Amino acid sequence: MSMNYNMARKSQLDTRELLLLDSEVKRRGKNMIVAYILWYFLGIVGGHRFYMKRIGTAILQLILSLTVVGLIITGIWWIVDAFLVHLWVRDHNTEIEADVISQIELERGGRMSFHP
Repeated sequence: MSMNYNMARKSQLDTRELLLLDSEVKRRGKNMIVAYILWYFLGIVGGHRFYMKRIGTAILQLILSLTVVGLIITGIWWIVDAFLVHLWVRDHNTEIEADVISQIELERGGRMSFHP
């Protein structure tokens, strides 16, 4: 789902629904600052990837960081991830937003069907 599509859908929500959406995205979404702090301090061992639920590659980074050659590889990987973390957080939060909007629309549709 694109952000523009979510924006169009959000424009159809009332104030209460927008507040609900915002609180759910904050509750279920990922925080950019936390992701980058984890990347900076624990990135070599995949801390930021665990946070972003990229478990497979996080475990791979953790295992690779146990050897000298693997540490070089994860060092390069760590630098590349610096440019990817913000995309992961944005995409994750956009997905959460789309899911919550869909739930709100379903609830609204249910309410509307009871009140003709």
